[in-house]
Amino acid sequence: MSKNFVFIGLFGSGKTEVAINYSIFLRKKYEKVAIADVDIISPYFRTRDVVDLLEKKGIKVITPPGVLKYADLPIVSGAVAGFLQNKDYKTVLDVGGEENGVVVVGYLKPYLEDAEISLVINTRRPFTSDVEGIIKTYEQLSKIAKLKISYLINNTNLSNETTKEIILEGEEIVSKASEVLEVPVKFTVVPSFISDINTKFPQFKIERFMKMEF
Repeated sequence: MSKNFVFIGLFGSGKTEVAINYSIFLRKKYEKVAIADVDIISPYFRTRDVVDLLEKKGIKVITPPGVLKYADLPIVSGAVAGFLQNKDYKTVLDVGGEENGVVVVGYLKPYLEDAEISLVINTRRPFTSDVEGIIKTYEQLSKIAKLKISYLINNTNLSNETTKEIILEGEEIVSKASEVLEVPVKFTVVPSFISDINTKFPQFKIERFMKMEF
């Protein structure tokens, strides 16, 4: 298993929710897990909003210090690089997926050569609703990040209105994009309130921690 895990995705993809849940998943298997919030784009979904919850679970959360904690600025704490290099820690990065956000990955490239980078896709969002959109997004973000994306993740959802049909419809679209791009699908995300669903790819069950603030 890799040491570092990077989750990128366009606004509305749910990549922060996936990153949070993946850090909790890792903590069940490893003693030392950290999650770094380097999302400089989204003012609504942020790992730093659930710091207390994660720390109670024994996960180290890295956020900008003090008064900069809630600033919409391109702030990448020096501690991020430190944890990415610390062999004792499995480290998760929550990265803003729009062009200005994913450039952060470029800054951290020296520490991410062996990292697992996953593109989180919600086919119920405009720019990744079909195979062509996913391919375009993949190519744009790969170019900006200057790193190869390891996996696609199907996180097709409509929040609390998500159904089995919505998830499976998204899985089919992501599967076709995977074939074209020759990039494997790591898993299909399934919210905890949905059961008895048969997916093509491994299932990753999640709890929802983030809430809209508008």
